[in-house]
Amino acid sequence: MTAGFRSIGLHSLNPVGLGCMNVSHAYGVPPTEEQAIRLLNEALDAGYNHFDTARLYGLGGNEKLVGKAVSHRRDEFFLASKTGIIIDGKKRYIDCKPESIKKAIDISLESLKTDHIDLYYLHRRDFQVPIEESVGALKDAIDAGKIGGYGLSEVSVDTLTKAHAEHPMLALQNEYSPWTRNVELGVLKACEKLGVALVAYSPVARGVLAGGVDDPTKFADKDIRISMPRFNAENWPVNAKLAKAFDAIAEEQGVTSAQLCLAWVLSRGSHVHVIPGTANINHMKENIARWEWQIPAAVAEQIDQLINQETVAGHRYPEGIRPTIDTEDF
Repeated sequence: MTAGFRSIGLHSLNPVGLGCMNVSHAYGVPPTEEQAIRLLNEALDAGYNHFDTARLYGLGGNEKLVGKAVSHRRDEFFLASKTGIIIDGKKRYIDCKPESIKKAIDISLESLKTDHIDLYYLHRRDFQVPIEESVGALKDAIDAGKIGGYGLSEVSVDTLTKAHAEHPMLALQNEYSPWTRNVELGVLKACEKLGVALVAYSPVARGVLAGGVDDPTKFADKDIRISMPRFNAENWPVNAKLAKAFDAIAEEQGVTSAQLCLAWVLSRGSHVHVIPGTANINHMKENIARWEWQIPAAVAEQIDQLINQETVAGHRYPEGIRPTIDTEDF
C-alpha cells in the first residue's frame, strides 16, 4: 500500500476522494458539461483515485457525465455509486426493494459505461424493507460481478450491524465534519470494530469550513442549503462567527480552511475517508494538495472546543427530511 493511503476492502486509496455531486447540482450553479469533464480528468491527474456519484445526482445525469468524462480511464480510479433515493416529479421517496436495487445497478452500469462498480451504496435506509433483504440483492450483484462490494449511507449502528451480519460491508457513508458529529454517537467506533471504512460526506461542512459561504441569502435558487436550518436568518450569524474563528486557526497553521477541516476529519481514525465535492478546479486541487498533512493534536482539540454539537446553531436537515435519516441523532 502506498504510504498514507487507506483501505476500502482490498483497495488502497488516497483518503481524499472526490464527491461528484456538485458538478451536476446541489450547491451554486453547475458548470457546463465541458467544464465538468475537464474537472474530472484533472482530478485524476491531481492524484484522486476514488470517485463518488449516485443515481440521484442530476437525476441520473451525474452518472452519465462521469461515464462520458472518465470511462476511458476506468482503471485509474475506484468507483462508487448509490441508489435508493427516488425523485419522481415532485415526489421524493426511498426504495430499496431487491428488484428495484437490481434494476438500478444495471442502469448505473450503463450510465457509467463500465462493467463493474467497485462500491454500491444504498443511499438511505428503506424502513419498509428489512435491511437483510436489501443486502441480499446487493450480494447477488456481487456474486454476478456487477459490483465489488456494498455500503450503506446515513444509517445507525443497529442497521450497520444487521447488514454486516448478513454480508460483510465495505463502507458506510455518513455526514461528518466538526459541525456534524452524529457518527461519534456510535457509528465511528462500530465501523472501526467491524473493519468497515467510514466515508465522510460534506466533510467541510457544506462549504462553511472551507471559506465557501459568505452570505446564505445570496445562494442560487436551487441551492439545497437554502432549506437547511443552519443557514437561516436565526442560526447563520452564530455559525458565521464559528467559521471566522476556524479560518483564523487555519491561517495560524499555514493551511487553507478546507485543508484544516479535511485533516481534522481524517484524524478521527485510520478507517476514515473524506469525499469533498466541488465544481471549481482550483478548490478540487486545494482539497488534495495537503492530503498527507497531519493536524497537531492540540489544534484538533482546539477545533473540538470551538465547533461541536453544543456550539453550532440549528439542525443539519429540515424537518421534512429527518424521518428518512436512520443515523443516531443528538
